[in-house]
Amino acid sequence: MSPPVSADAPIFLVGFMGSGKSTVGRLLAGRLGWSFADLDERIARAAGMPIPEIFAREGEPAFRRRETEALRAAAAERRTVLATGGGAACRDENLTLMLGAGHVAALAVSPAEAVRRAGAVSGRPLLDGAADPVEAAAGLLAARQPFYARAHWRIETEGRAPADVAAEIAALVAARAAARRESA
Repeated sequence: MSPPVSADAPIFLVGFMGSGKSTVGRLLAGRLGWSFADLDERIARAAGMPIPEIFAREGEPAFRRRETEALRAAAAERRTVLATGGGAACRDENLTLMLGAGHVAALAVSPAEAVRRAGAVSGRPLLDGAADPVEAAAGLLAARQPFYARAHWRIETEGRAPADVAAEIAALVAARAAARRESA
């Protein structure tokens, strides 16, 4: 995968729910002096309703269309760290867009830890109401793993402080930017 067009290209955080995308994203943005955005918050604000309501009223396909539109807009931004929803990277169109527009870090977490972090009622439409949330999370994560594996980097979050994860991503982005400058 070739380096992004510019050193200030957006950083996209992808990964399963509960992997720490929002927490790490805020810390990373602060560390870099960049802005932070949560893609789901942008979608909810534009729709005028929370994500679970979008799923209930319009269905998952309509939500995914909204998500792709929001990603297209975010891909043009500079000096932004963007936490995506867990399924955002699981459409080829979205993942290809992110990989070409910026840096993509996949934050990894086990299904059991994801469910523990999310709580009993997660607010995640694809998991709430499951008889066995860990089993449901494991199935969903297994289906999404091939997409997450295409990210520029895979970063383990379990058992690590969010600040350490943010520092690792900052170092990877800096190294990638330096490699780009050397090859130019």
